Amino acid sequence: MASSAGAATPRRPKRRRRSEWHGFLYIAPAMALVLVFFVMPVLFTGWMSLHNWSLLGNPRWIGLGNYVRMISDARFMSALRFTAYYTIIVTIAIFALAFPLAIFVEKQRPFVSLYRTVIFLPVVVGLATASLLWVWLANVDSGLFVPGAQALGLIDHRPNLLADFHSAFATIIVMVVWKIAGFTMIILLTGLQAIPSELTEAARIDGASRWQRFRYLTLPLMRRTIALALIISVTGSVLAFDQFYVMTSGGPQNQMISVVYYIVNQSFVSFNLGYGSALSIVLLVILVLISVVQLWLLRIGEDQP
Repeated sequence: MASSAGAATPRRPKRRRRSEWHGFLYIAPAMALVLVFFVMPVLFTGWMSLHNWSLLGNPRWIGLGNYVRMISDARFMSALRFTAYYTIIVTIAIFALAFPLAIFVEKQRPFVSLYRTVIFLPVVVGLATASLLWVWLANVDSGLFVPGAQALGLIDHRPNLLADFHSAFATIIVMVVWKIAGFTMIILLTGLQAIPSELTEAARIDGASRWQRFRYLTLPLMRRTIALALIISVTGSVLAFDQFYVMTSGGPQNQMISVVYYIVNQSFVSFNLGYGSALSIVLLVILVLISVVQLWLLRIGEDQP
């Protein structure tokens, strides 16, 4: 018995190592994809950012010159401010619509599946396609909004919605909310459906009003779901490009240049590939910080060991 047990003992590490190698083989394809399509491009972009790298000619090492240039780049700072302003406004607008919609479709009511489908339908439309659609809808002559409003007597002339900053910005915000709110609604809906109905019913029996149930029960239990939806919305807004490029081309008067739009201009219009790479690295750092905040928000309230 003793010799049998002693002979069996050395086999366990071999089995464990074999199991580890099997696990490594399972994740190897995903690791290869991440290495080829993320890690290597990021490293190469970082290397480019340390050079004066034009489309033609040989790259010239300048160290941190591109990053120093960024500090005094007024156009980049303007793009950063505009992106932050856009992110705040569009995120608030998306949640202001998506949360009530999630509460509405969470209840079992006639045609609730149809409501969910209709609300989610714009999500499947590509952002560039949706932008082109809204360019047509906002057209002064052949569109729907301005001629329709004039036909109803709401306006006495036909303004160009995309020619003025405030109207163009409002049009883009409405388009993005129409496009994205359904996705955010689905995320919030999963959080609502995860709340045990017994808790809600117990609070109702105890005399809690609808607002009290929402404030002291629904919101705390949906904390992590809301944090996830919030960070996804913020990240997508920071990376905004298609709507500004398609609908206004950064105008009017270059007032709608987002950070990604500015990176594209520097890299593929002005052919300052080194400077564009430095801008990309800075944007990546911003997104990493947002991801760190996301992980922190998701862990709020969890018991620490």
